[in-house]
Amino acid sequence: MKTLEALRAQLDILDRQLLELAARRQSLSREIARVKAGSGESTRDFRRERDVLLQGRDHARELGISPDLAETLLRTLIHSSLATQEHARVAAGAHGAGRRALVIGGAGKMGRWFVDFLASQGFQVTVADPAGPLAGHTHARSWHEADGDYDVLVLATPLGATSAIMQEIAARPPRGLVFDIGSLKTPLRSGLKSLSDAGWRVTSVHPMFGPDTDLLSGRHVIFVDLGDRAALDGARELFAQTMAEQVVMSLDEHDRLIAYVLGLSHALNIAFFTALAQSGEDAPRLAKLSSTTFDAQLDVASRVAAESPALYFEIQKLNAYGRESLEALRNAVGQLCRIVSDGDESQFAALMTRGREYLEGRTAARTAGRT
Repeated sequence: MKTLEALRAQLDILDRQLLELAARRQSLSREIARVKAGSGESTRDFRRERDVLLQGRDHARELGISPDLAETLLRTLIHSSLATQEHARVAAGAHGAGRRALVIGGAGKMGRWFVDFLASQGFQVTVADPAGPLAGHTHARSWHEADGDYDVLVLATPLGATSAIMQEIAARPPRGLVFDIGSLKTPLRSGLKSLSDAGWRVTSVHPMFGPDTDLLSGRHVIFVDLGDRAALDGARELFAQTMAEQVVMSLDEHDRLIAYVLGLSHALNIAFFTALAQSGEDAPRLAKLSSTTFDAQLDVASRVAAESPALYFEIQKLNAYGRESLEALRNAVGQLCRIVSDGDESQFAALMTRGREYLEGRTAARTAGRT
């Protein structure tokens, strides 16, 4: 019989071979990106992905391994392949060649994402941030010290400071496209108006994803229409070579929806982990009784708990429409409590049915968007 060490050595060899195959697949993905760009084909083909997954499940059965394992592995490889193709397509577009960009707050998490994103398009990027420089980019401790004209100016600054910075920028001669990437827009109304009145090409952008995102397929980027068509088109053009879903809306519509998309979901998870923390139940003890639903909810709540309290408080406090979603949450919990206290099973079932129908409508809308 082979020793445990010998068997593990064989696994090490196989792992290395798997990674070598993954690297070859990535190389082919870059070739595919060039071919698609030349023929004008879109980066993502959902029918092709479906065929790959179904074929993979069939092969798995023939090999005597789990079809679910095969699908999980192939989905990961497809995701990586799409990210590779998207990055190659953005770089090939060279939208920023010969142009300059300034990212105020570029050392922050989303600021860094935009620095890398703009640099990948060929922009010469300057980072204005007192936190320090980023390797490979010109640095200024303050945007006031940044020299020269910029074709694109991105405000990746804390929400509470952004409007004041906008008003300071508005006092300077207009030079190009400027936009913020804040989670809320109503607190920026006066700053955005100051820039517009001063003649700047101004719009507002909300990337609906986090700084660790490497693939924009299925992700939304919201563009706020402030009445400047050139600015709106200029901001949208930056994402033209990506697979992001672009959504255009008004400033007030944005914050009304964000009150539910961010405000409600954050509040729900904060209430969830607060109820657990105040329950008196020991967390390790609850872990022994975990369930699929509890574990899934706990995973989301844990990610929310790890985020910036200052940012999440701003999202709750500064949104002009924020109270609406909090009231909706309080009313829903109150309704549930009354139904359970009254022992009204029919009303409980009605809540479940109404929720199921609502969520099925959302799923259908998202599925239709992929076809």
